[in-house]
Amino acid sequence: MAPGSGFRQSMSWLHTWAGVLFGGLLLAIFWTGSLSVFDREIDRWMQPDTRLPPPPVEFSLDQLVVPHARQLAQDAPVWSISLPTPRVPTLQLDYRRPQQDAVRRHIDPRTGELLADQGSWAGTRFLFPFHFSLHLGWRSIGYWLVGAAGMGMLVLLTSGIVAHRKLIAEFFTFRPHKRLQRKLLDLHNLTGVLVLPFHFGISLSGLIIFYSIYFPGITQTLYPQGRAQLQLEALGNYSRPASGLTAEIASLDRMLTSAKEVWERSGTPGQAYFVRVWHPGDRNAYVEFRRSHANEVTMNVDRLTFDGTTGELLHQHSAAPVAGVQRFLTGLHFIQFEHWTLRWLYFIGGMSGCVLIGTGLLFWSGSRRARHERQGRIGTRVVDAVSVTAGPGLMIATLTFFVTNRLLPAGSEWFGQSRAELEIWAFCLSWLLALAHAACYPAQAWRQQLQCAAVLAVTAVALNALTTAFLLPLSLFSGSAAVAGMDMMLLVLAGLCLLASRRIRRAQISAPPASRPSRIEPPHA
Repeated sequence: MAPGSGFRQSMSWLHTWAGVLFGGLLLAIFWTGSLSVFDREIDRWMQPDTRLPPPPVEFSLDQLVVPHARQLAQDAPVWSISLPTPRVPTLQLDYRRPQQDAVRRHIDPRTGELLADQGSWAGTRFLFPFHFSLHLGWRSIGYWLVGAAGMGMLVLLTSGIVAHRKLIAEFFTFRPHKRLQRKLLDLHNLTGVLVLPFHFGISLSGLIIFYSIYFPGITQTLYPQGRAQLQLEALGNYSRPASGLTAEIASLDRMLTSAKEVWERSGTPGQAYFVRVWHPGDRNAYVEFRRSHANEVTMNVDRLTFDGTTGELLHQHSAAPVAGVQRFLTGLHFIQFEHWTLRWLYFIGGMSGCVLIGTGLLFWSGSRRARHERQGRIGTRVVDAVSVTAGPGLMIATLTFFVTNRLLPAGSEWFGQSRAELEIWAFCLSWLLALAHAACYPAQAWRQQLQCAAVLAVTAVALNALTTAFLLPLSLFSGSAAVAGMDMMLLVLAGLCLLASRRIRRAQISAPPASRPSRIEPPHA
């Protein structure tokens, strides 16, 4: 359909086809982004050995971490330590040995005990990167697809406001007892207006975060000497080569104390949350400390670099104004600061994005299905299949990911695939099966896949109780808030899926014959 002659008609046409083109991808991005708000809590659920009590206030890196690092990462060119927080009660040791994949091990900050290899990417290493890269690394294609979807979301928000004459008036109108098409349109308008500022801000900030990928000319102009200049001046990445001469590493505890004192003297008091040791065991070793951003919106790049053998301060960095703006928007998007009210509001905002996009796609296909069937066109079937796959199909894939995690024993390895890889295979294969089902059974796909998601959600809760003895009532009263919260959200999801499935079933029973056109004309035709 060609755009109309007027500006508003052109915006309607643009809104419609931008939604059809980007809707499925946006659903996947908003879903994984919403889950990433609680990625650490998902980690605790999928990695039972890390369900520890709150960490102690004081602990020794020299005694608890360095011995493990010397043993496990003895030939690694760099290893790092993430200090414990209320959301992550363990010390995390990350390293990559030559010709091997990256490894993360957890250490009990109370005893120094090396916990068993968790064998799962869980939330922080699978769901969170999926949100912004789709795990498609070849030529950064995943970043480009997500960037295109972000631009598409901005187009959808702007064109939707311009095209809809009665948007503000109908914002106050929701008719739950009307036919399905009317309810879908009302819900689409409601979520579109109610959460408009959040959706606009989150989409724009997502694009700005990865500006260097989308607009490389900016960094080339600002930093003509290349990426090394960018890394040093904007991000504070100090570097020097290894000497080839061995030397013992100085006390990390003393450097940690010195870092706190330096930040206090510079007017930015705070604690380190991350430590990285470069060239460990070499005389030119150096240690990087990053200041915590748990109490501020900005994901700062405040760094201190110490000599690894003497403990002398080598380099201090604070973000320049331009980089500070980019890091502020990064923090605003990724919400790594400690504020539980805002965290829940972000989650609700992200889920409302799924509702906004899903209802738009359902309304588009519902208003055209009868006409396309009479004309022998497959447009609605394709959009329906994509919508189902990106909606309940992605729910099924995610829940299969959780269920597989609870079914596979620790250290599992089948056909040369590790436990983490098997979980990802389960995610991908179940998603493909959802797509096949949506293509083969379009009339029943939404209802049946929602029912399947409900069953999987309840199964995940049951398996967690059976495999870890963390029953929901015990988790609630034992202070395991992350585990209890995860179980409760899974049960809520199961209930919502069953409710939606029931409503769809009722709508299908009461729907007019397929030969009759829809009584509600789309506003964005």
